[in-house]
Parts: sequence; C-alpha cells; structure tokens
Amino acid sequence: MQITVVQGNILEVEAQAIVNAANSLGIMGGGVARVIKRAAGIGVEQEAVKQAPIPVGTAVLTSGGKTRFAGIIHAPTMPRPAMTIDPQNVAKATKAALLLADERGFTSLAIPGMGTGVGGVAHAEAAALMVQAIKAFEPNSLRSVILVDVDTVMVEAWRKSL
Repeated sequence: MQITVVQGNILEVEAQAIVNAANSLGIMGGGVARVIKRAAGIGVEQEAVKQAPIPVGTAVLTSGGKTRFAGIIHAPTMPRPAMTIDPQNVAKATKAALLLADERGFTSLAIPGMGTGVGGVAHAEAAALMVQAIKAFEPNSLRSVILVDVDTVMVEAWRKSL
C-alpha cells in the first residue's frame, strides 16, 4: 500500500474518502472536524450523530456532503469533545478508519493528524502510532493512504516515522 505525506488542507487532496478525527458523540466542533463540517455541510454532522455513540476503536461512514469525496469516515480518538487522550487511541482510530475504508471498497483514503490537537498527543508519538497501524494493515481494496495536515510539525513527524 502506498503511503504519501502531504502538507496542506485535507479537503484539497485526491482521495475517495477522508477521515475525521472524531469524538464518540459525532459532534464536529473543532479542529479538522470543524473545517470538514464547514465544507461538507451540517448534514454530515447530523449523519454522524445519528450513528453515535461511536466507541473509540470503531468508525462510521457518512456521505461526503457538499464535498467531492464519496464518504467521510468518522474515527473517534476520544469519547467526548475536547478530551486529553491515551496515545493508544490514535492507533485504534487509525486502524478503525483503515478497516472501514477497506470494507467499503475505497481505494484511497486521506487521514489528518490524529489526537494531536485537544487530544494532547505529541506529534512524534501520534505519527509513529499512525504509521505503524498503516504498515501493519493488510488491505483488500485500499491501495493508497495520504497523510495530510496543515501543521508542518505533524508532516515532519510522519516523514521521520516513514
């Protein structure tokens, strides 16, 4: 599986689906979630909330809303909004997103930095956990994972982990 690192906006990458580093309630309040909601429309948050609670280590799929993406995968790193998390939640959320993307037949998936905002996980640790989860994953349909973030520290951490 090809892993690409990109500095930029997740909404501008070429992928079939994107990941929202979510909370278990499906509320898209801050960080990347707010950026995605602004572009996709409130309906995407409503779709996610209807599927809540979404336990950490699982993920749900919503439409892409007003974006060009076929779907948005909501993979919680935290039970409630704005919580400090255990770094292992990053690995669990990454694996859950990969599993759901693969099950749904997506060939390409864009993933932002997970858990490094309000979650409080150090960029280097989050990057290492994400890369480890991606490399350990054995896909059926998924061929490409794009790690994308506006944060240069996150991008450099992924590059070092790879």
